[in-house]
Amino acid sequence: MAHNFEIAQASDQLREQSVAAAELALDVAPPVVDAPARVDRTGVELKRGAFLNTIAMLAANFRGIFTFLAARLLGPVALGLYSVAWSTTDIISKIGVLGLDNAITTFIARSEAVGDRARSRALFRVAVILGVAQSVVTAGLVIIGLRFFNNRLHVQPQMVSALALVLCAMPGLALYRISTAVSRGMKVMQHDIYSRGVTEPVATTLAFLLALAVGFKEFSPEVAALVGAAASGLIALALASTLFRHVPAQVDVVSPFREARLLVGYAVPISIYQLINTFISRLDLLILAYFVGRAPGVTLATVGIYSAVIGTANGLRKVNQTFNPIFAPVVAGMTATGDHEVAAATYARLAQWMLWILLPLVAVLSLAGGTILLIYGPAFQQGGAWLGIVALASATNAFVSLGETVIMVQRPHLNLLHSSITCAVAFAGLLWLIPRFGPLGAAVGILLPYIVQGILRYATLRWVFRWKDSWSDIRPPIVAAGIALGPALICRSFVSGIVGQVISAAVFLAIFGVQWWRHHIHRKDKHP
Repeated sequence: MAHNFEIAQASDQLREQSVAAAELALDVAPPVVDAPARVDRTGVELKRGAFLNTIAMLAANFRGIFTFLAARLLGPVALGLYSVAWSTTDIISKIGVLGLDNAITTFIARSEAVGDRARSRALFRVAVILGVAQSVVTAGLVIIGLRFFNNRLHVQPQMVSALALVLCAMPGLALYRISTAVSRGMKVMQHDIYSRGVTEPVATTLAFLLALAVGFKEFSPEVAALVGAAASGLIALALASTLFRHVPAQVDVVSPFREARLLVGYAVPISIYQLINTFISRLDLLILAYFVGRAPGVTLATVGIYSAVIGTANGLRKVNQTFNPIFAPVVAGMTATGDHEVAAATYARLAQWMLWILLPLVAVLSLAGGTILLIYGPAFQQGGAWLGIVALASATNAFVSLGETVIMVQRPHLNLLHSSITCAVAFAGLLWLIPRFGPLGAAVGILLPYIVQGILRYATLRWVFRWKDSWSDIRPPIVAAGIALGPALICRSFVSGIVGQVISAAVFLAIFGVQWWRHHIHRKDKHP
């Protein structure tokens, strides 16, 4: 009888330790049964991680100095060539990484949830070796293919040379993505501040200026991207390695080959839908470049201007990077310990936070887009007509990516299905719209698939995972945006030019800010 009691007590203690390891607040007591209280505790670490991710994201935006210099010193044509080459490399890099960046975060989060640090170290080494090796092989094969099949592809020689240079950045990209994903799996968010936030912008900008000085001319952005990717990858690797400095290797306990097989098996469907998602996000620019001289208003200069529009609007996608890196290991730990109710409530809370951030940013880019693009030069101002639509597409993509994370850690094959449907919609829409409407068609054509993707992910969470509808959580920011939009549009219609754009954006932010403050005060009164 006493022996059975001791076994039960030990079992309960082990269960409590596992749940506590997956719990979101690192310095709080073991969780209580009340789900809302646990969600509030979740908010502590989410906010902590989001704060660090925000610093990394803002620091990484200093890379915009490099884009600004490229646009100012080389013009829209050179910027267009670089943007198309980088977009193509970003797509191909997904083949090299093979989904290991997202998969390793989930695996390490699960390993840490049960206190198996030796396995975490083995997973780290396996993922880095696999990712870098695959990226080297993939980049080499693509460069060889470009040289041998260039005539059949009918691609401009300048584009081929630019792409061959940027493809050499793939190993550095793989090293950065996997190493940073390992740090995030360990819930260490500050490493990204040093690798992507500080190292990459500084290295890329300095390399661009040096390449321009020694005579690379229009290929200076490509050289700079190569140097920046390598530098950030090495720093990310060094920082992630410090997390396992005092962990003894246990080769007899953890089999690298077994872990590699499990990791790759889990990562393959993720890599496929990641490849499709990246392809979708770059598809508007690539198809627009394909129709240079064959669609109304589409030239190499137009492609460069549109690439600046995408670069500006992509800042909204980075809002997801504020929350998703901490949300991924959190939801992986919750689902591993069966806390689905708390995971659903955490998702709803996070969705509201994202809308409070995304909606005012979309409004500002839509109301004052032409003025914002003047930073690149007067020629880029015409992109203001497309910026609002592309910004809405980027915000939609950032928002629905939360659902992708939830589905990824439980049923990644469903994300693959969603991405395949979205890709078909994007490809068909862009091929129909761009030849008829040029850059405006590209902007509309990239918004439609993200709306479809959002609907698919909402349906999966609602009816497959049986998560409750979170409309009550997302309603406040949507209502606040609706209230603020009316006066802003009135100002925009009565005051023209740059002054009208700035005033309308300021009016929206002021009214929206008041609504947010009222909601914040009401919530504090409700939950003292």
